[in-house]
Amino acid sequence: MVSFENTEIAFASKSNRDLNRAYRLFKLMGYPSLVNMGSGVLNTAMKMNLPIKGIVKRTIFRQFCGGETILDCDSTIEELNKFNVGTILDYSVEGMLDKEDFTDTVNELISTIIRANGEKAIPFAVFKVTGLANFNLLKRVNDENAEISEADRKALDLVIERIDTICAKAHEFGVPVFIDAEESWIQDIIDRICAMMMRKYNREQSIVFNTVQMYRHDRLQFLKDSIKEAKEQGYNYGVKLVRGAYMEKERARAEEHGYPSPIQPDKAATDRDYDLALEYVVQHIDYCKLCAGTHNEESSAYLAELLEKNNLDKDDRRIYFAQLLGMSDHISYNLSYEGYNVAKYVPYGPVKEVIPYLMRRAQENTSVAGQTGRELSLLIKEKQRRKSSSKPTKRK
Repeated sequence: MVSFENTEIAFASKSNRDLNRAYRLFKLMGYPSLVNMGSGVLNTAMKMNLPIKGIVKRTIFRQFCGGETILDCDSTIEELNKFNVGTILDYSVEGMLDKEDFTDTVNELISTIIRANGEKAIPFAVFKVTGLANFNLLKRVNDENAEISEADRKALDLVIERIDTICAKAHEFGVPVFIDAEESWIQDIIDRICAMMMRKYNREQSIVFNTVQMYRHDRLQFLKDSIKEAKEQGYNYGVKLVRGAYMEKERARAEEHGYPSPIQPDKAATDRDYDLALEYVVQHIDYCKLCAGTHNEESSAYLAELLEKNNLDKDDRRIYFAQLLGMSDHISYNLSYEGYNVAKYVPYGPVKEVIPYLMRRAQENTSVAGQTGRELSLLIKEKQRRKSSSKPTKRK
């Protein structure tokens, strides 16, 4: 059974300075009020063009991002590849509003696909639909039974055209591409677009992947229905399974608008459905490709167990594990060391534009029970191990 306790393997790529920086960051993330206050101060400082870019770049940006450009990420790609960990280049600029911005994002995403072409070290590309479309437009067209204006219909056609351009390039180069999940009130339109792209580009293999958030109580059935549809219609299904990233926002909106929350009643239900989803996909792996995006040790170990039970090779190219850069290295590197396929999401983009992403990472670490404490305990364990191993042997 795979173990995640070996910190020598987990932090083999990290210098003492790297460990100390990570320790200080996660220590600060252990104080939610401090993180929330820091988020507001940071956003204000950036808007006022105060000279804090250097501080951000040397600390939280360095921990969670690969650089400001694809070229900047080369050293991270190379370093991860030394340990057989792949890179998923994630252009993490958010909040763009006009057509020119969307066009620039399409071009940048195509650049990530071109960079990944033929490169084993970069097994996937990824994008968010909200990087290519106005959020309010997606809200208005989310209900397929709702009447939408001609202007919205034309705008939606342009969004689909942008997505199709990216997926066509991914298909041309044979680079699988993840379409990330988002809030439930825009997810239905994203699911429909994903299915449209899969029908078009997944005939020979899984190129387009949908992302399924298992903290929603309806997603296990959605996953089963989606795989059944793919099988019946003769295309392959690509799925990235995650627990989810919008829980507090989802519950608050459901309460505000008076509809039942789409979120599972508790963490145990999410964990159960996540593992059941892993089981279901592995059982249907002849029609699927799977990326298990999780920082959960139990689910990661369970997927490793499922591969063994189903007589699948550890390095079966249809099954990947994935974690975020700067987090859960004990999972990523120990899995890779044991021979499993592993990749890290490597966000990049101009420092000012990726601040929202960085703040979410900080808040996620404070809100997820045990996450910061686990990271800290492992960092302390490795620091102590190195200190002990560097001591000279006493003469008898």
